Amino acid sequence: MSNADRPWYRRLHWQVFIAMALGILTGAVFGEPAAARIGWIGDLFMELLRMIIIPLVLTSIIAGVATVGGGSTIGRLFSKTLGYYVLSSSLAVVTGLALVNLIRPGVGSDIGGAVSQELPELSTPSSPIELLFDVVPENVIQAAANTEMLAIIFFSIVFGASISVLPERTRTILTDLFDALFQTMMKLTNGIIFFLPLGVYGLITTMVGTTGFSAFRALAFYVVTLGAGLTVHLFIGLPLLLILLGRISPKIHFANMREPLLVAFSTSSSGATLPVTMAAVEEKVGVSNRVGSFVLPMGATVNMDGTALFECVGALFIAQALGFDLSLVQQAVVVLTAILASIGAAAVPSAGLVVIFIVLEAINLRGPEVNVIVGSMLAIDRPLDMYRTAVNVFSDSCGAAIIARSEGETEVDQVAR
Repeated sequence: MSNADRPWYRRLHWQVFIAMALGILTGAVFGEPAAARIGWIGDLFMELLRMIIIPLVLTSIIAGVATVGGGSTIGRLFSKTLGYYVLSSSLAVVTGLALVNLIRPGVGSDIGGAVSQELPELSTPSSPIELLFDVVPENVIQAAANTEMLAIIFFSIVFGASISVLPERTRTILTDLFDALFQTMMKLTNGIIFFLPLGVYGLITTMVGTTGFSAFRALAFYVVTLGAGLTVHLFIGLPLLLILLGRISPKIHFANMREPLLVAFSTSSSGATLPVTMAAVEEKVGVSNRVGSFVLPMGATVNMDGTALFECVGALFIAQALGFDLSLVQQAVVVLTAILASIGAAAVPSAGLVVIFIVLEAINLRGPEVNVIVGSMLAIDRPLDMYRTAVNVFSDSCGAAIIARSEGETEVDQVAR
């Protein structure tokens, strides 16, 4: 039974809203004693999410990159596609970075004071050279054990790329293996997400029981900041890329992509929207199957502009709420990690719930305070997740149109269909 066919009380976003309301009520009525008795549920849920980060990122990226294949034509398409994805994701993250520094939604917030335990010192590279050495792992097993996410993501990308150029028989075996491992991790991830309402209940109870309602003011500013960033990227950033790189009318492209955008917003899943996206891009936008069938599946795996923007804004919001004033180098680490981590975001609802920890780990932000803040963000994440999924899908379609134009296809977005 699909999510849309279920009774309203069995749909995850309604369960999260109910859990949030119950957590507010419990924390307001019973105060700190309730936080002490119930807070462990939220902390346990956060540990479950952290448990799956490394295997999920490894299998997702390797499986996605390995399916690209070899050959000069594929290599050219791969280079163009990857170049566009890095460019669009970078533009999204820089937009989020500018807005979160302008609005500063977490400054003056009391969310981080929910627990008295101190966080460890922020640990970030002191120079670009040191950052480069952090990206390339000396020992990938040790990097995984130490949750060095930049190193894990880099290794996954180059490992997947190496598989893609192996002889066909060996490539097929390894691609099938990592795809099966990724599907297994997705089953485990979905199983953990099933308990999201319980985790939200425990975390919101802790937040309200220890800080009262002052935290919601900061959350409102957080929603405004993230919503503004997504809006700017969707209606200004991506249209500029269409005009400058593809000489394509954004108005026509929006018209041709109406149906996939509605499906993406409704399902919160780039993966579930992929068949609708491919049909619209080929039949309405006018992209050939050769380009569309290559760019779009890859985009559903590795191109997550909205998710990258969310990770950047979310991580800096948490740092601000905890009273940390990040330096330019530290913010650069957040930007780079958000771009790379978005590659590992699975194309399913609420993938950002898991991926946000990748960016937090990169700047050594962890502890009870972080759990409380992330939990409060997750409780209001459903509409934001719907919006950023639409941004993800639209960016994929823009990439397909731009790359098709670069391949000499002249019928792309000539008319609105």
